[in-house]
Amino acid sequence: MAKFRDRMEDFKDAVRHAAISSGYNESKLAAIMAKFIIHTPRQRSPFTRAALKTLESIGALEQFMLKHRKDYVDLHRTTERERDSIEQEVSAFIKVCQEQIDVLKNSINDDEAKSKGWLGIGADHSNADTIAHKHGVVLILSERLHSVTSQFDQLRSIRFQDTISRATPRRKLNRITKSKSEDTSNSNNLVVREPEAFQPEPLTVQQQLLDDETRALQVELTGLLDAVQETETKMVEMSALNHLMSTHVLHQAQQIEQLYDQAVEATHNVNLGNKELSKAIQRNTSSRTFLVLFLFVLTFSILFLDWYS
Repeated sequence: MAKFRDRMEDFKDAVRHAAISSGYNESKLAAIMAKFIIHTPRQRSPFTRAALKTLESIGALEQFMLKHRKDYVDLHRTTERERDSIEQEVSAFIKVCQEQIDVLKNSINDDEAKSKGWLGIGADHSNADTIAHKHGVVLILSERLHSVTSQFDQLRSIRFQDTISRATPRRKLNRITKSKSEDTSNSNNLVVREPEAFQPEPLTVQQQLLDDETRALQVELTGLLDAVQETETKMVEMSALNHLMSTHVLHQAQQIEQLYDQAVEATHNVNLGNKELSKAIQRNTSSRTFLVLFLFVLTFSILFLDWYS
């Protein structure tokens, strides 16, 4: 059996000498060899960078919610002002993420408008696939943001429910104190009426005025408490409606994605139909030419045979 010799080192030396003769020095050769060993990462598109930035923002929002979850729900850890501050920060986070998603949607719409041809039909199938992929990315980001917002809606409903549960016993307590104050005032009136002959008249009138002011203040505070409780109940209902609306919006987004897929498929079918129509027109033209030529030859043959006979 013949023995084979490894000529790889000779090949490397030949390549090195050729590179040096072409003007490459050792540093350039080392840089080129390093590029062959360590590949440079491919530069990402602006859409990909924006999508990754949006994903990072949603992740930061989720981490912020997990960090301040107990502070927002537990009433004994923080004050109302701090909880309002947390809610404002989360709302600002959600608004920024939604704006970034809207920017991505607008960029997709611009790319889709540019990719359309003369009759509104996409000319490049690869571009249509890229646009469909971008729509999928936006849908995934929207679902991720929706899941985070639904978690925050649940926390908000828990907070409002705790506030209502705290306000309800207070209302009952005010009613009890009101009844006790009325009983006390009645007993005081009885006590005042017994030694009526020994107390002066202005003191009784002043005490009656104070009792009337106290009752009016209690009625006003009770009305304010009822209004606050009604407002809190409406806020809880609005939060539930907001969660329901976001769920319906997500469902509509899924339906829109399905409609888009069907539209892409219909566009592809229309393109195939146009190609088949073009082929049919060409066939019709060629068959018409052949028929005219055949009739011309047949007529000429008949005339020739008539002349010959």
